[in-house]
Amino acid sequence: MRSALAAALLLMAHAAHAGSPPRGFVDAATVIPGLVVEMRYTTPQNFIGRPIPGYKAPRCYLTKPAADALKCAADGLHGHGYALKVYDCYRPQRAVNAFVAWGRDLRDQKMKQAYYPDVDKRSLFRLNYIASRSGHSRGSTVDLSMVPLERKVALESGRADIRACDSKAGARTDDGSADMGTGFDCFSDMSHTASPRVSETQRANRNLLRSFMRECGFYNNRSEWWHYTLRNEPYPSTFFDFPVE
Repeated sequence: MRSALAAALLLMAHAAHAGSPPRGFVDAATVIPGLVVEMRYTTPQNFIGRPIPGYKAPRCYLTKPAADALKCAADGLHGHGYALKVYDCYRPQRAVNAFVAWGRDLRDQKMKQAYYPDVDKRSLFRLNYIASRSGHSRGSTVDLSMVPLERKVALESGRADIRACDSKAGARTDDGSADMGTGFDCFSDMSHTASPRVSETQRANRNLLRSFMRECGFYNNRSEWWHYTLRNEPYPSTFFDFPVE
């Protein structure tokens, strides 16, 4: 009951202040100096190949505790010559619903070559690549990588790049990030954080990111090297649906 009331109050606050996150949430770029924001779902550069409902602006909304913890990780990585790059932060439930609808449409495989070249689309639900709920909708989960400080730019995403996400570096989309072995949102076992199929350098990059994220209060989804959730998230049972704008 309290969770439902909190969600209602947040949505009312957001309606009164369109263009800014509701109470309890912040734009992470205002908390973390130098954060590289590359919100893929506002662009065609994602596994569906078009902008996703609910994403009206390339902003990284997170709960305040998650943003503060992410700043901790960013500060630590800065000392190693890296900035953080975020691909997705808070995700409206309507976007999750769009993913589910796309997953059920077996005719739409426009981005197969780029994002799931070796996976049958019929298996995406069984393999948990697509689900009806996402931790992102609770506001304390983030998809991210790290970028050498001298390459702190976001990918130009006016059109979709269809190079396979699990190809070798140089043969897949280069968004300026450290080489993690696959691209973001790559539906492949190579994306598993501890995959034995990646090189020593790629594994070291994943481990460096994970070490600072863990130290600052996040845990990793072992199937996705880029996916982290705040351990003590403030809304563990609430799935929000306000737009990112």
